Amino acid sequence: MHKPHLFHSFAEMIDHYALLTPDVPALICGENAGITITWKDLQSRIVERAGILVASGHSCIGVLADGSFSCVLEIFAAAKAGLRIVMLDENIDEQILKNLLPYADIDCLYGDEDLIAELAPFLVNAPAVSQCECIEGREGSADSTARHTNIHNEVLFFTSGTTDRSKAVVLTQESLMASAWNGSSILPLAPEDRLLCMLPLSHVFGFVCGLLWGLSCGAAVALSRGPRHYQEDCLVFAPTVVSLVPMLLGFLLKYRALNPELKTVLIGAGDCPDELLAAATASGLRVCFGYGLTETSSGVALSVSGDPRAMEICPADTVTIAEDGEILIASPMCMMQGYYKMPSQTEAVLKEGILSTGDLGFLDSDGKLHITGRKKEMIVLFDGTKIFLPEYEKECTTVLNVRELCIIEKDGRILLILVPDPEDQRDEKAYLTALRPVLEKRPRGQKIQEIIIRKKALPRTAAGKLKRWEVLQ
Repeated sequence: MHKPHLFHSFAEMIDHYALLTPDVPALICGENAGITITWKDLQSRIVERAGILVASGHSCIGVLADGSFSCVLEIFAAAKAGLRIVMLDENIDEQILKNLLPYADIDCLYGDEDLIAELAPFLVNAPAVSQCECIEGREGSADSTARHTNIHNEVLFFTSGTTDRSKAVVLTQESLMASAWNGSSILPLAPEDRLLCMLPLSHVFGFVCGLLWGLSCGAAVALSRGPRHYQEDCLVFAPTVVSLVPMLLGFLLKYRALNPELKTVLIGAGDCPDELLAAATASGLRVCFGYGLTETSSGVALSVSGDPRAMEICPADTVTIAEDGEILIASPMCMMQGYYKMPSQTEAVLKEGILSTGDLGFLDSDGKLHITGRKKEMIVLFDGTKIFLPEYEKECTTVLNVRELCIIEKDGRILLILVPDPEDQRDEKAYLTALRPVLEKRPRGQKIQEIIIRKKALPRTAAGKLKRWEVLQ
């Protein structure tokens, strides 16, 4: 078995392999997998770009992550230059991004030039760094990184399903590298493996399990050409391993888009239907399921044999189950520093190094973790997107004017349960019409797909809290 190496920073990992295997591919990208970046080449490009970033005088870069090589280069260079890095989803609403920039103290950006032009006025006292500047740059030197006076080790990820109320989770290069080591300790990759990175780098699962997992093991990472090419990317890049969310796994299986060299599929960031797991296994693949959180720098437990829902605890983590079934995690190496600028929210979930996850589960007789549900008021879709239910329900209540309502998820479908006043004679079609202003703001995958009209009051606790699991039953 290939023994994983514990690195403490991105630069330490890259320098290690640039010295040990300088001419071996680190990254593969481009049309027809035609561009190969060796470890030595990656190191030199990072040093050059880091000098440029230091010379710019910026301290916090927002990365509108597009998954390209230049994006990966910018992240590693910014880390070497000592900038705080904030990972941003380039596809979310511009207004949300405009609100997030000052909150996260971002003073420069990497990403699409047109989008940066729209966002530039909302940066903190600095002009934007454009994608062209990322390639051309200004003058600087590698040695100038040592003279940077505002050194950061932080990498911020927003909790998935980014909205105006999303929290930025403060991680570090060290915690992210520890997470990569943590997972590869029980699911290692060999240097001859090739990991295909298809997941958004703005989500910690994609960043750790789609990028760092492979690189930290000395395996080449192939960078997907983007969603338009998902159907061909496996055949083009011929990976031996790929990390996927359930929805993407279903897509690849449906279109028979998995390549013959593929041996292992790691699934995470959302519950996976049994039929998908069975279909992947029937294809001759080793199917592993992972559980983790942004707050723990990604993976906490992985299934590596037998039942994909029975997961072994990773070596850096200690999992206990509270009396009410909530999963509690201690992970000194991988735990977040806290929520950015939100000490009270941090203290509410992280006490004496133990994280209250809001997830429900149990440990079986072999010490393996099983997930049974969610305690928090949110649902996780197949693609890993999280929907904060009270926020969604409040929007619906405002336009529908009913006695009470709730939103649940069943088999990947979002259902709205209504309890109207007795004199309210509207049918489902009328409610959908009234709901249109709310639904138009939501991405397709978050839209309500069915309305159920209920005569009885919704089940609640003595304190008046909704028993969402009873509604689901």
